[in-house]
Amino acid sequence: MRPTVYRVDPPPRHERRDVATALGVCETSPMMIVAIAAVLYLIATGLLVRAVGSDAPRPGHGWLWAALPAGALHALYHVQVALQNSGGPDMHFFAALSLVGLGMAALTTVVGARGRMAALGVVVFPLAALLLVAYHGYGHEPGRELGWRLASHAWLALLSYATLSIAALLAIMQWLQERALRRRHFQPWLRALPPLADLESLLFRVITVGFALLTLTLVTGVLFVDDLLAQKLVHKTVLSVLSWIVFGVLLIGRHRYGWRGLKAVHWTLSAMLLLLLAFFGSQFAIELVFRHTTG
Repeated sequence: MRPTVYRVDPPPRHERRDVATALGVCETSPMMIVAIAAVLYLIATGLLVRAVGSDAPRPGHGWLWAALPAGALHALYHVQVALQNSGGPDMHFFAALSLVGLGMAALTTVVGARGRMAALGVVVFPLAALLLVAYHGYGHEPGRELGWRLASHAWLALLSYATLSIAALLAIMQWLQERALRRRHFQPWLRALPPLADLESLLFRVITVGFALLTLTLVTGVLFVDDLLAQKLVHKTVLSVLSWIVFGVLLIGRHRYGWRGLKAVHWTLSAMLLLLLAFFGSQFAIELVFRHTTG
């Protein structure tokens, strides 16, 4: 027997604006928030680049003074959009990309503040700025009330994508580090990375966390999504399951057979490519290609 679902309509638009004003998120221009956040992201990137190019063994923490407010403004922008336009989060293509960029920036800030992986920010922070600007430039689409079940599934999906994207960047860094060491090209950016064994250990810790989040994403999708065919989610589900299998095989291979090095890098990037195609590839086709073709 299916449980009874009670629909709760969102408050009228003017009431949502009153709430937003009370929270202080509507008095600032959205364009100003985006501009300041993007500049702060780029300042944090510049500070990291300068630190990586110096002789210091670690980048220090000066970049945090720009990265922390940049991430806060990035999050504030999404809150402002949700309160002003729909009463619910915008989860469409560019909005989802921007949220994943925010998640990656937040994870990089947390990890970088505690260790030697701040060099990730050289890639992640400009990417987060670009995705935020692209979302603002493309415009917002009306969100819809998802209910706590579908909302939990959506947020788990975005968090798993962000975490596993960080894993993909770590895999690329590991590949570059191994390549540089084999060729004896000891470039300055190598000093910003931990030793190869520590980097590899961090890679698999991040993959383990991302794999757990992806597992929860798939489980909540099975439990809370009623009709995969009607909602055009079959291809997304199949590709996500394939990515989950590849990540799972990689973790088993690491535990039982000691997989490492280039093999681990190839498996990580292959699984991440499947995951990107699962969500952003299918969503790009549905929302941007097919919509304009049929329109």
